[in-house]
Amino acid sequence: MLGGSAASKFQKFLIYLIVLPMAPCRSGDQTNNPACRLKVLIRTSEQYEYIQEGDIMIGGVLTVGMIGSFTDSKVVNCDKPSAQKYRYLVDFAFRVKEINENPAWLPNITLGYHIQDSCGYTPKSLMSILQILSGNREPVPNYSCRRKGRIAGFIGDLLSETTVPIAHILGGLGYSQISYGATDPALSDRATFPYFFRTLQSDEEEIIALSKLLKFFGWNWVGIIYIDNESGKRDSQLLIKYLSQEGICTEFVMKIRFDVLAPPILKNSITRVVIICGDPSNNYHTGSYDIPEILEQKTCIFLSKWLNHHDSLKLASLFTGTVLFIQNRLDDQDDAKFREFSDSFHPSKYPQDDLLQHMWLFHHKCSPKVDYKTYVYYLSGVSLKYNCSGKEKLTNIPSYLNSYHSANVIQAVDIMAMALEDMHNSHIKQTHGEHRWRDNYNYQLHRYLRKVSYTIDGSHVSSFNEKGEFVSQYDIINTFFDPGGKFSWQTVGHYVPWAPVEQRLILNPDKIIWSTPNHKLPRAHCTDNCLPGLRKSILPGSLLCCYKCVPCPEGEISNKTDSENCIRCPDMEWSNKNRTLCIARTETFLSYTNDVISVTFSSISVLFFLVTVLILVVFITYRDTPIVRANNRSLSFLLLVSIKLSFLSVFLFLGRPVDITCMLRNITFGITFSIAVSSLLAKTIMVCVAFKATKPGSSWRKWVGVKLSNSVVLFCSSIQIIICMTWLAISPPFQELDLHTYPGTIIIQCNEGSAIGFYSVIGYMGLLAAVSFVLAFLARTLPDSFNEAKYITFSMLLFCSVWITMIPAYLSTKGKNTVCVEIFAILTSSAGLLFCIFLPKCYTILFKPEMNTKSQLLGNKPH
Repeated sequence: MLGGSAASKFQKFLIYLIVLPMAPCRSGDQTNNPACRLKVLIRTSEQYEYIQEGDIMIGGVLTVGMIGSFTDSKVVNCDKPSAQKYRYLVDFAFRVKEINENPAWLPNITLGYHIQDSCGYTPKSLMSILQILSGNREPVPNYSCRRKGRIAGFIGDLLSETTVPIAHILGGLGYSQISYGATDPALSDRATFPYFFRTLQSDEEEIIALSKLLKFFGWNWVGIIYIDNESGKRDSQLLIKYLSQEGICTEFVMKIRFDVLAPPILKNSITRVVIICGDPSNNYHTGSYDIPEILEQKTCIFLSKWLNHHDSLKLASLFTGTVLFIQNRLDDQDDAKFREFSDSFHPSKYPQDDLLQHMWLFHHKCSPKVDYKTYVYYLSGVSLKYNCSGKEKLTNIPSYLNSYHSANVIQAVDIMAMALEDMHNSHIKQTHGEHRWRDNYNYQLHRYLRKVSYTIDGSHVSSFNEKGEFVSQYDIINTFFDPGGKFSWQTVGHYVPWAPVEQRLILNPDKIIWSTPNHKLPRAHCTDNCLPGLRKSILPGSLLCCYKCVPCPEGEISNKTDSENCIRCPDMEWSNKNRTLCIARTETFLSYTNDVISVTFSSISVLFFLVTVLILVVFITYRDTPIVRANNRSLSFLLLVSIKLSFLSVFLFLGRPVDITCMLRNITFGITFSIAVSSLLAKTIMVCVAFKATKPGSSWRKWVGVKLSNSVVLFCSSIQIIICMTWLAISPPFQELDLHTYPGTIIIQCNEGSAIGFYSVIGYMGLLAAVSFVLAFLARTLPDSFNEAKYITFSMLLFCSVWITMIPAYLSTKGKNTVCVEIFAILTSSAGLLFCIFLPKCYTILFKPEMNTKSQLLGNKPH
């Protein structure tokens, strides 16, 4: 319920009714019986009412005029009629006329009405209720002095301020009431207001729709101004509740009047969007201070009930270039029948209609007749022509054609008539054609109102919900004033409450003409939007809508504005430079085509391979010469072949690693190089055995021959082969994708599978090299012509140095750098064997042939 002021007046009035002495009112006695006269607390200078007698009467309490100045404490002037609100009265009368002329509606029953103007003033609205029930100018509580049909139910009022106390009284008396404009959520309480209905929804549903609209525009920082009354407080609380649910913050919430100076928070606010809520009363003041001027620099969004006052609040500029919600909009400005009916309301036809006289005075600025009213309007600043031409019409008044609540009024009359017809037909069946139902129909009508189904726009069938509200579609309108100064709007969207949540809001934002200088969407953000590539970071101690924008970390992106969090890219992708898109990671490995180092290693490997082939050709060509024969030809050929294969194994380390190359690369080199080192070991052993066997009676003679050397090579190589096969069987090497070492890069490399297997292969080669080194060192004193020990010693020393150095380098590098270390070790150790063992012999064969004789070799014995 409305609080404070309205409540106290209502309670005061009820107390007055309770203590009022009452006496019966005889039927037909409307003037002399004291019970048909009542001394009232408040009066208006004019009593505006419209009565059309009928078999069934509908009471109407409509707001048309506005309270002006108070002449004394009990008499008020209701002398500022609104053309827009007067239209609702005409809508009421026109719809009753059409129902009576249609034989399908209430056959053989005439529908009548008794309409009073509440002036938007609570005491006046309560007096109007009692006057309608009494049937008199003077209200008589609990008595009816009507001569004909009794009141079946009520339609009205427009404002919540007047509707709530009316609903209390009518509910207590058992009269059903249908409001066409009251939106107070308190009226949805069926326990308190069981007889109350309305042809629109409460403010709460509109605020829900408004919150979703603001989110659609991307706004998150708005201001709220509410009128300093209970309606304003309630609306602001609902707004804060539902805006926060949509992630929208409020920069300020203030109660305000337009006739005071603007507070600093409004002047210094950064938001360009302000929501104005609360229900302004008809006598609400709009002074000439700076608040409207400040608000003109912003986009004001009003709750729809402010359209009840747009033609009287002198805030026209604030309604320009904004959006509002309206329900049940009726576009009947070109309805010829309604225009004809409207134009029949003319002072010349109804000279005693004071309200119509005031309409002409206030809106046409002319007086149908010269009397005291003309003088009153002259004193109030209305410029009059004094004589009307007679051609003035209601439909010439621009605001009269604004059919804002017209559909609600028409629906209220239709629904009331449909419920009366249903109740009448039901009662006729029960009473066998008698009409006793008229004595108690007001107590039963609400049951039939709940069951009425009403078709909207010929398609959607609606009825009152459990809250007594008539659920209908909201139109979203863009409001403006046309060049002629007429208040107009265009529909830019809809909000359908019964649709699925994601389909309720339908909007065409391109049609909206905003009040901003460029007519673009106004800005309503605490901080600038976080563009794609950035995310919101809430500042400590700030609202959620106030944040700073921070870049997404590497490997994460944000692809929409104002992202709360960044999205991590899939494993095989990485963020681009702007952090807006995940792109494929760069793959890195020793490519044959894209890496200079690969070309270098390939060239060196091929060169060494060709040198090895060349040396092999030399040795084959000079295989019968003493120097070749003296160094065990078969072992030399085996050694050259194994070195040649070691050089070729480098190509297994180049290119994109796959499982098969990962398994072959280390195993191939391990086996071939082990054969090479085994051959050197066999050479060294054979030299030692040969010189031991030269002594008389030596037992070493039986070991002289190729069997020993072949056995050494086969035995030593077999151990390495067994180690490699075991490695492959237990945990073979495989392709591995390293996603973590270098951001944005995939290192395609070989995982050794079993570290024990890998180091066993390297260790075994080192063991063979160590044994060869020791034996060669011990054989260094043997005759030079047949002794290769010093060359083997140096080559093994080089091998050990390279591979001992390679191990820490191998462990400390990643990706293709690791591969480069391995290739360098292979090339260096293989080249060391090749050049240390064979280069001196080739030099002798090719450039010192005189040294390549048996006599020369035998003459080199030490003395």
